[in-house]
Amino acid sequence: MPTPPVPEDSRPEATRHAGPVNGTDFADWPLLTASGVDAVVTTRRGGVSKPPYDQLNLAFHVGDDESAVIENRRRVAAAFDADLDDMVFCEQVHRPAVHVATEADRGRGARTRSTAIQDTDAMVTTTPGLLLVVMVADCVPLVLHDPGAGVLGVVHAGWAGTVRGVTPAAVAAMVDLGARPQNIVAGIGPAISPATYQVGEDVRSAAEQAFGGATESVLRSDGTGRFLFDLFAANRLQLEQAGLDPARIELSGQVTGPGTPFYSHRAQQPTGRFAAVARLRAE
Repeated sequence: MPTPPVPEDSRPEATRHAGPVNGTDFADWPLLTASGVDAVVTTRRGGVSKPPYDQLNLAFHVGDDESAVIENRRRVAAAFDADLDDMVFCEQVHRPAVHVATEADRGRGARTRSTAIQDTDAMVTTTPGLLLVVMVADCVPLVLHDPGAGVLGVVHAGWAGTVRGVTPAAVAAMVDLGARPQNIVAGIGPAISPATYQVGEDVRSAAEQAFGGATESVLRSDGTGRFLFDLFAANRLQLEQAGLDPARIELSGQVTGPGTPFYSHRAQQPTGRFAAVARLRAE
């Protein structure tokens, strides 16, 4: 199967503000949208949660009122002309476990945390209509789509998941379902700024084990004995090493934190979670 062309009008270096949909605010990836998949990043605008979770918090585990979280999730689903019970959530644990989502998973975790897919940081599927969700608040969300094979993946990658290889594990799981790396279109979402993501010696050591001679491209000293880790660059590098075409990787230019529309766990605790939400379209 030939590699589908990259749309000429794509903007591979930034997500764009897609604006409000039924009052709920999103960003999206032009390259992914052009590939034929429904994929967005939620912001903190357009929900019903009260401070410090205002407004569109999607997570149960942060202390927000559960009825507000369910209403926020319902609003996100409605923006896809879908139901709350079309959403699929996982309990994220910063490890490289990947779950293959099927029709049997529809609605898991949507109304209660206990029914979410456990111990999972990435999901892949060939089932149209499932709204796959990964939640973040500094970690990087990714959406992966092979339009020819009809395979979709979503990934939650913080520093631990990144060095443990959750992103290449998701690509490998997609390949098992019929995807070809060179055909996959990838969107890397908003995350903590590489200029402020300060980490310690433990992360430096783990990054060196994961990236070897390429460590300097994802981690640098901040001059104080600590280091700055670039989640964007690290996950982009892993995608390229997994066989993706660099021209088919769309890197977000947006960061989390004060002055942005995205929650940041480092900047404020407690706080909410935003999400990458993606769905294969029904033919």
